[in-house]
Amino acid sequence: MSYLSYIADDDLKSAVKIVVDCILETQQKAEEAMYKNVIYPFSAIFDGAVQGFDLNDWLTKERARQSQKTVQNQIGYFHQNILGSIPGWRVLPQGFDICNDTRQIFAEIKNKYNTVKGSDKFGIYDYLSNRLNEPDYQGFTAYYVEIIPNTKKPYDRAFTPSDRTTSTRRPLNEKIRQISGQAFYDMATGVPGALSMLFNVLPDVIGEVSGLDRLSEQQRASYKTLFDRAY
Repeated sequence: MSYLSYIADDDLKSAVKIVVDCILETQQKAEEAMYKNVIYPFSAIFDGAVQGFDLNDWLTKERARQSQKTVQNQIGYFHQNILGSIPGWRVLPQGFDICNDTRQIFAEIKNKYNTVKGSDKFGIYDYLSNRLNEPDYQGFTAYYVEIIPNTKKPYDRAFTPSDRTTSTRRPLNEKIRQISGQAFYDMATGVPGALSMLFNVLPDVIGEVSGLDRLSEQQRASYKTLFDRAY
């Protein structure tokens, strides 16, 4: 029995393993850096004392903090790899992130709604608009995907960001759209709840590709509350 109906197990495990390897490698580099660099003791004592951490707990927290940005960036690529492995979709080596030629769709994927500052979103609009004018993409629909949305309610709407330098919004074009992560996963896969399904199988897939102990049902449930708060 496969993990998910909309993606092959090998593709799913490959995407997960890239993230797992990134985390392990980043943790190792953070561990080495902790002993090469001088740790600011005043920051450590304030942070530890206020939050009630002993030194070992604080060091663990600091290593995680140092590796967080690298891991978050890799998570963005994870979604790109998952979506690009769905039948009919492909990852682009450059330019926008994924494309479905048959359905005439291409997408730029961002990990979170605030990954791009509001003042910079018009640049994404302009980029998508320019690509739509290219001969190869006549008739396509361009999506700006926010995997983690700013609202629990799914959305798929025309993308009309504002340009603060001119105090105007970009023109309405129904072919340039802004969409939440759960709505795009549903649309790309044709499977309602596809993003939730992916989240639910991750503990098993991570355990398989890493050889690490899998999360208990109680631990899974606690992490699921984070998903439910976001979606």
